Formats: sequence, C-alpha cells, structure tokens
Amino acid sequence: MECLHLSNPWPSRYVAAMIDRDRLARLRADEEQRFADTHPRSAELSAEARRSLLGGVPMPWMTRWPGAFPVFFETASGARFTDVDGREYVDLCLGDTGAMTGHALPAVTEAVAERARTGITTMLPSPDAAWVGEELARRFGLPQWQMAMTATDANRFVLRFARHLTGRPRAAVMDWCYHGTVDETLAILGDDGVVSRPGAMGPPVDVALTTAVVPFNDVDALDRRLAEGDVAALLMEPALTNIGIVLPEPGYLDAVREITRRHGVLWVIDETHTLCAGPGGCTAAWGLEPDFVVMGKPIGGGVPAAAYGVSAEVAEALNVHMHGTEIDVAGVGGTLTGNALALAAVRATLSTTLREDDFARAIPLAERFTAGVAEVIERHGLSWHVQRLGCRAEYWFCPPPRNGADAAAAADEDLDAFMHLWALNRGILLTPFHNMALFSPHHTEADVDLHTEVFGDAVAALVGG
Repeated sequence: MECLHLSNPWPSRYVAAMIDRDRLARLRADEEQRFADTHPRSAELSAEARRSLLGGVPMPWMTRWPGAFPVFFETASGARFTDVDGREYVDLCLGDTGAMTGHALPAVTEAVAERARTGITTMLPSPDAAWVGEELARRFGLPQWQMAMTATDANRFVLRFARHLTGRPRAAVMDWCYHGTVDETLAILGDDGVVSRPGAMGPPVDVALTTAVVPFNDVDALDRRLAEGDVAALLMEPALTNIGIVLPEPGYLDAVREITRRHGVLWVIDETHTLCAGPGGCTAAWGLEPDFVVMGKPIGGGVPAAAYGVSAEVAEALNVHMHGTEIDVAGVGGTLTGNALALAAVRATLSTTLREDDFARAIPLAERFTAGVAEVIERHGLSWHVQRLGCRAEYWFCPPPRNGADAAAAADEDLDAFMHLWALNRGILLTPFHNMALFSPHHTEADVDLHTEVFGDAVAALVGG
C-alpha cells in the first residue's frame, strides 16, 4: 500500500527509528550511479527529448520515475517490456492500470488494425457500440452507458449530469481521493476547511466553492456534510487506491448508500483502479448500488477509452436531454469520443480478458506477493504494512491507516525513491507514484518470487542485516 507525498508525523515515529538515513543516502547514491551506467541509450534519448519536450517527456507524470532520467521502452508484451538498452523487466506497473490486461493483446492488436483499415472516426456509432454497452451493463449491473476518452472526462461528464439533475452546486469527494485531473477532486481537508491538494496547479476557482471533502470510513462526517443540502453527487472509489489501498470498514459502503439516498445525493463510484477486484469491479463483487459507475484505463487494452454507466432512474431523467438540439454544447462528449477505434478495442478487450478466469489467475499472484512482502517485513521487525485489493497490492512504511489523511502523513519520498530504483535496477518496474504492484494473467509465480527476493535484499541493505 502506498504512502503519498506529504511527510510529517509517521515517518519519524515508525520509519526513521529503524532506517539509518545516512545509510539510505549512500545506498540511493549507489543505485543512481548503477542506473546511469546501465541505461546509456535512455540517457541519450532523454537529452534529445529535453530539447523539444517540456520536462523532457510527452506527459508530465513521466518525470516521476526513479533515476536521473526516464527509461525509454522499445517493446512490451504480456507482463514484460524491454528498454532501448536491451534490458528486460517484469512490469508490475502495467501503465498504472492502463495495461492491466497485459501488453500487446493479440485480439486488440487485430481489432485495432482492422478498424484502422476500415475507418477510425466518423462521429457515427459503429456496430461494436451496442455490444460494448450490453457487456458493461452485464458486468456492472447498470443498464445504460456512454463512452468517454478518459476516466477524467467521464467523471467530469457525470458531475455535470449530477448538478443538472439535482440543481445543487457541489461535488463531494473523499479526503486524499484520486479521480484523474478533475478540478473539483483536487481538494483535501486542511486545518481551516477545504483547500487545494498540494501540487495542484492553477485551480480555476477556489475548491472550497465547488467541493465538499469528507474522510474515508467516517460515516458521521459524511452524514453531517451531506445534510447541508448543497451536494449534487458523492464521487468516490469503493476502496481508496492512489493514497494506498485503504479498504472500507465493515458496513461503511452500506451506510454511504443509505446516507446519499436520504439526502438526495447521487452516488458515483469510480472503478478505474478498483476493477482489480473482479470483472465488474467492487460494484459487482460487493453488491453495490450506485447511481453512476465510471470506468477507464484498462477496458481498451491500452487504447484510450473510458465509459460511465447510469441507473435506470438516472437514465430516465437524462434520456430526454440526449436528443436536444444543444446537446453538442452541453459540456459532455467530444468529437473523438466513442470513436470506432476505441469501441473496437474495448470489445476486443472485454471479450477476451478481464474475465472471471483471468482474475482467477491474477488474484492468487497478488496474494503470493502480499505474503512474500509481509514475511520480509515481519522478519526485520518493521512497522510497515502490505495491503491487497483483488489483483492489486501495495506496501507502505507505516501501519495500515483507515483514511487518506493518515496515509498521506506517512509519506517518505526518499525511501520510496530508493525502493523503486533498487527494484528497477534489478528488473522490476513498480508504479512510480507509490509502491503498487498490479498483476495480470500473464505474470507468473516466478515473477512474484523475484520481487520478494529483490524486496528482501533491499530491506536487508537498509537495516544492515
């Protein structure tokens, strides 16, 4: 489980007492040099990219990898990729869930190639559209669906719908949540109320005007805030994932459903990361009854695609607006949204992977990962923790918190960077933002055991054992 980008009380209490910071600095310097020595071609390409690309990368988050420059990859297939220096890696990042299915799926490759030959985008529905809608309805239990390019877009669209239907101005989110780059969600609870999340650049308006924030797993706080009557929708993950896997306490999600209904607030579940729980995400696995479900990243097998589903009641209220003469300026949709290429990729993906038998292979690997990491932590007597949700697992440098603020307070950027770089230098890629491992049907027990060995060696080096 991850512990994110803030430091304060927990590192000094739980980690610093066990980890010699001078030793950590020396080990990290050694790993930085090893990385530079073994990635000369990536260093060359990085220098070239800095001449024309802002930050030296085509997308800002690509600067978050360990090492002095990003690794440039050449090929990726299944659960592995090879970089431009010819080094092969076990990929436990999988495009931060975007390639959760594994890389270069044959069915997706064939479907995309065929669709490219016969036309990619016309702003008309393709024959794949109805199949995709039916399959999403079958998996998640919500009867009506629309497409988007990214989960960020889908979340934006859903919040617009919610404000329109309720006549209320605010969105509610969980403290330290993650829902892409949606303006209303880049908010946390500060000492004096709702404030922008640290690192959020150029917010268009004060988030205190648009957003209500409540702690995860706090039923009373949610009830009190929604009782104010100004919240249109509660947008949340059923388990926090991007601040570490924080699982809901028993009865919490049932209470969320009751409270939102009682206060007339639409409940939106973002399954973009929590699809790791099964073919229909936590919504199906846990029998949840949201008003909207948002899904992105993995459903296109690596091709940009997202979708959002609505309950029958919401669909009835919205369908009257779908045929209006001004729907093209309603703030939802987009010229390339629902294009034939994306729909072909989604159909090929959902018809060949992310199925019950795929999770039946991937989830035991995450369980094996969790057990291996836990054994290393126990052996060295560390107050660290490893958490799992379906085929996703993460370790963190603190005991398990019950909400996002506790997890954020446990951040240790130096330790994160060292652990990531140590693993990368030994052929394992973790997600750059935290210590997350995601498993696909293409991974093997040997891949898991390699990580356990590498993780154990890193911890032994840190503690001097």
